[in-house]
Amino acid sequence: MSSNPTTPFSAQELMPQTEMLEVQRKKGKLLIGIPKETHLQEKRISLTPDAVASLTALGHEFVIETGAGEGANYTDSEYAEAGAKIAYSSKEVYECAFVLKVEPPSLEEIKMILPQTVLFSALQIKTQTKKYIEALAKKRITAVAFDYLKDEHGSFPIVQASSEIAGMASIHIASELMSNVHGGKGLLFGNINGVPPTEIVIFGAGTVAEYAAKTALGMGAIVKVFDNSVAKLRNLQKSLGANIYTSTIQPKTIEKALKRCDVAIGAIRGKYRAPVVVSENMVEKMKDGAVIVDVSIDRGGCFETSNLTNHSNSTLIKHGVIHYCVPNIPSRYARTASLAISNIISPTLQHIAEEGGFDHVIRFDKGLQAGMYFYNGILTHKTVADWFDVPYRDVNLLFF
Repeated sequence: MSSNPTTPFSAQELMPQTEMLEVQRKKGKLLIGIPKETHLQEKRISLTPDAVASLTALGHEFVIETGAGEGANYTDSEYAEAGAKIAYSSKEVYECAFVLKVEPPSLEEIKMILPQTVLFSALQIKTQTKKYIEALAKKRITAVAFDYLKDEHGSFPIVQASSEIAGMASIHIASELMSNVHGGKGLLFGNINGVPPTEIVIFGAGTVAEYAAKTALGMGAIVKVFDNSVAKLRNLQKSLGANIYTSTIQPKTIEKALKRCDVAIGAIRGKYRAPVVVSENMVEKMKDGAVIVDVSIDRGGCFETSNLTNHSNSTLIKHGVIHYCVPNIPSRYARTASLAISNIISPTLQHIAEEGGFDHVIRFDKGLQAGMYFYNGILTHKTVADWFDVPYRDVNLLFF
């Protein structure tokens, strides 16, 4: 009988082995192009000079079209001092491996993008056509939508930031429109001793409504909020830390509140279109000189009398009520909005570079996956596919 115990290992395997050190992943170097926005009255830019400087210091390169930051009051010289190359043709910018935009590129701009480019921009699915989707597919572009990007908590950070700005801005805009200078009744937004406070009605209980309510309460107004979700109304009360009037959407209750209010804010988001909760008959019964700010106008609006306006011609008057129905409110505050976007996009770009490039990080980053709707020309987002009635593929099945 052998004295050596039986073992499944060979003598070689039982010998001490050389320790293998982990090979550090090679960091990627990004070439990023930022074109000038051409969409009507879009003044935002996706990265500030400070963000460009911090990324340039880490070895990344930028090509920025001349005048790209002017709308947000950032000059070419600021970007040049941050280490970016200033380009005097759009073509040079669109030839970069990464292209950053705020608005989606036009069909003409897509023609300038090189095949297999990574595009970061908003998608704004309601404004797009099937031709747009086909153009991206033809160029085998990898596209990430700001609208769908998620953070580690599962929320949509850029949408959240834009909603915060729109909510606060809606109250400031209403305050301006109530003054004599803008044709209003000359009411000061707030609560002056001995003078009845301004009354505000808000439709919706999401982020826009929350920041509109916070701003209005801070200015001393009386706030009433209507939404059909009792859970949202309860969460709003907790967030505000104040007891305000809340109600579900009931026509008689709405009509009574609108008759008394000085300002009505529309902040309801439907899945495809905002529900119309205020009829023309209700608007007719509002005070002369009252103000409506329909933040939901980008989804059709929640007032029956709302019609699209723009930053140059921002108001219309119906039944004596001033309507503000501009769809891109954050662009009115372009510098603040640019800072908000930059604070989200800059760490994302750095994360992509540190993990060895986009193709590697997209395999593991679920937040980035949620925002990607094209991968090398293959549609990967179910919402986009359903909207345009085209087939899509699960992005995880494309990695091997």
